[in-house]
Parts: sequence; structure tokens; C-alpha cells
Amino acid sequence: MSSHEQDRAVSGAVSDMGTSERRSVRPILMRYVAQHFGFLAALLITGLIVGIAYRFLLDNVAERNLANYIRSGLHGIGIALVGWTVQAGFALSARSSFGAALRRLPVAGEVVVRALVLTAALTTAAISLQLVLYAEPFQLRWFTTTLPRIIAIGFAISLVAGVITETGRLIGGPVLTSIVLGTYHRPAREQRIVMFLDIAGSTRLAEEMGELRVHDLITRFFFDIDEPISDHGGTVHAYVGDEVIVTWPVTGDPARNARCLECFLAIERKVARLAVHYEREFDVVPRFRAGMHAGAVIVSECGDAKRQLAYFGDTMNVAARLCEYCKAVNQRLVISGNLLHQVAVPVDLRVGGGESIALRGRQERIEAHAIRLPCYS
Repeated sequence: MSSHEQDRAVSGAVSDMGTSERRSVRPILMRYVAQHFGFLAALLITGLIVGIAYRFLLDNVAERNLANYIRSGLHGIGIALVGWTVQAGFALSARSSFGAALRRLPVAGEVVVRALVLTAALTTAAISLQLVLYAEPFQLRWFTTTLPRIIAIGFAISLVAGVITETGRLIGGPVLTSIVLGTYHRPAREQRIVMFLDIAGSTRLAEEMGELRVHDLITRFFFDIDEPISDHGGTVHAYVGDEVIVTWPVTGDPARNARCLECFLAIERKVARLAVHYEREFDVVPRFRAGMHAGAVIVSECGDAKRQLAYFGDTMNVAARLCEYCKAVNQRLVISGNLLHQVAVPVDLRVGGGESIALRGRQERIEAHAIRLPCYS
């Protein structure tokens, strides 16, 4: 689902933001920094290198001394930090009125707006750092030669950053990384936790509300649960109708593996907080269920005109069947015994006794556990 299919969902989410959903900027920013710390560190190092290289390649030989190299390096770091901050601001404002307005633009328009804002910020940072680091008045040559060069370079960098950002949003960060690095050019076998989560009763809702209205509800729901999925380290593999497929890497740390269960709890809490807004807009609060399993998954690139990462293997089939099994036994969450043995179950959850069940299309039976959830309503 592209970002521009979410226009109504974003607008609804923004208009329904109440006091209980508003969180202070600082915790959100700190969490964003923690999630992207590696990229931020790499960007600052790149800014240092580019600043030094700029001095070496474009400035007069007489100005190439240690003090100026240090200034240029700090200049590059400062500009890189400002650029990252602007991009972080765009990401963190996704659920604001500005973010909703930006998403209503065509992709090209959104890229240009992002580029212009980033160019203005980079230019301002470059001028400010020039004053702070060099403490000397600007000469006419600086305004006629250096400043236009800075603006041109800033706009070019901003356009590239905007295109990369939008491409990553449209096809997914893992797919983009795989294409660039060739990670899954050849199939790779990985241990993953897989969650199939779908909206209960979507067929009945479509009959009662109409297909377009249900589409708005599903789109809004996917938009709302994106944050808890991201916060708990999940990667959205695909949206299929009223279903979302999320994965996590299996680690040797049961507490870290438990992020999948904590994610489901976080989705429960968020939908409960937004219940009054769903009732107001759709006259219904979406109910959902999920099946989870852990095991080997074959990951590979597939397609040509449209590339994507494909996940194959029994693990995917079992997770999907467990989601179906939830409906048969009227449960919200069912996990496999294989997953249960690899996670530290959060204290809020109660694990039901294991049952050996037969799953459609699979000869070997599997141990399944229904998870009793706390009530957040």
C-alpha cells in the first residue's frame, strides 16, 4: 500500500488526535534517534569527510591548513546534522496536519516540497556555520560564487534524499536495501518470527458499509498500527487485502524475541485508545486477530518490472493457518509451540495449554497456544 493510498487515513488520524494520543515531542524524538542511531552516526562521519574533501578539492591551496580543514569538517558535520534533523521532522510529523497535507500531494510534488524545505535549512545552516566558524564578514565573492554553489549542491542533495525516501516508502526499506546491496539476489535462509494479522469480519463489514468505506477503515487501521509495529522492531512484509504480514529476526535473546507479543499488545492498546474516534468516523471499532510462528524462511528478490522480497517456506504457511485457526476457536492471538519456546512471555499475557492441531494443507500437526489478553477497553 503506497503512502498516497493512505490520504483519508492520515487525515482521519490527524483530525481525531485527542489529548490522550498526544505525546511529548522529546520521547518520540529520543525513540527516533535510538532507532536510527547507526544511520545518524554514518551520516555525520560522511559530513566530516565531505567537508574536508570540499576544502581540498575546491578551495585555494593557500587556505588548505589544519585549522581550515577542522573548520570544514565541522561545517560538514553541522550541515549533515541539520539535514538529518529536517528529515526526522518530516518523519515525526507524519501524523500531524502538515504530514496529512503533504501526503495528499502527488509523489513528485511531495519530493519537491521536501527538497525546497531541506535546501532552505541546509543553506541557512551553511551561512550560520560560516559566521560561527570563521568569524569574518562575508565578501562579495562569497555571495556571487560560494552561496549559489551551496544552494545548488543543497538542492541536488535534497532531491536525491527525497527520491530515496519516497522510493523506500513505496517499495519498502528492506527491498531498497536488498536491491542496492544485492543481499537477497540469491535466496537466503533465515530464522524469522512471522505474524499474520487480519481484521475480523471484513466481509460482513463490506456488506454493511460498502467496499469503499471498508477500504477507508482498513487503510486507517494499517496507518494506526504502523507506529507500534515500528516501535517494536517489526518489518511489514506485505499488506494483502485486510491482512498485514509482519516479521522479526529470531535472536538468541528470549526477551528480544518477545517483541512480537509486545507489538500485538501495543496494537491492542492503541486501537483501544482510538476506539471513540473509530466509532465516530466508521460506527465500528475494528477487531483483529493474529497467528504467530517462528522458523526458517527463504527470502529472495523476485520480479523484474516490479521487484519485491518474497518469503517462502512452511513458516509462512503455518503463521497464516494459525491466523485462520483463531477464527475457528474464537481467539484473538494464537502462537505456535515453537515460538513459545523462544520468547519470554510478557507478564500481561496468559498462555493457554498447548493443543496439537491439524492445519489445512499440512500433514504434520503443530502445537498451538491461545494467548489470553488483558482488557484495554
